[in-house]
Amino acid sequence: MLDNVKEILISEEAIANRCRELGAQISQDYKDTVPVIIGLLKGSVPFMAELMKNITIDCEIEFMAVASYSGTESMGDVRILKDLDRSIIDHDVLIVEDIVDTGKTLEKVKELLYSKGAKTVKVVSLLDKPDRRTVEIEAEYVGFTIPNEFVVGFGLDFNQKYRNLPYVGILKEECYKGA
Repeated sequence: MLDNVKEILISEEAIANRCRELGAQISQDYKDTVPVIIGLLKGSVPFMAELMKNITIDCEIEFMAVASYSGTESMGDVRILKDLDRSIIDHDVLIVEDIVDTGKTLEKVKELLYSKGAKTVKVVSLLDKPDRRTVEIEAEYVGFTIPNEFVVGFGLDFNQKYRNLPYVGILKEECYKGA
């Protein structure tokens, strides 16, 4: 597995430091409310766990599972595989995402959450890849802006592998070309 990573793009230490900063900012911004923090499965799990250790206000957590990728490409067809287990009517919602790539998934999820009655919907993403954006959407909180490389680790996968790497790395092309 480690031999397939061409380069470590963001270290475990850098991720932990950035999560401390983001947690402090989110705690300040949501100090007068109890946000519902919604992790998008499966990629957000390591980031959400690290981030939540640094959020110092009351919050509630939820998860959604959405699918839009096949291999390395976003298909644009966002499917809800697991919906929320509770109502979010009149709640402030913070979506936790591993990466904002084309933006199609977040656009659909935000629309869905507003249709479910959310008061506000904001996004915190570990990674932002603006060169791939195909829709007008931005995360309010971003860990790192990255170049247009295929990355894995810290929740990000290729065909369900590499999520458990403690850092974000660039996957060698030969691992996914033709897959």
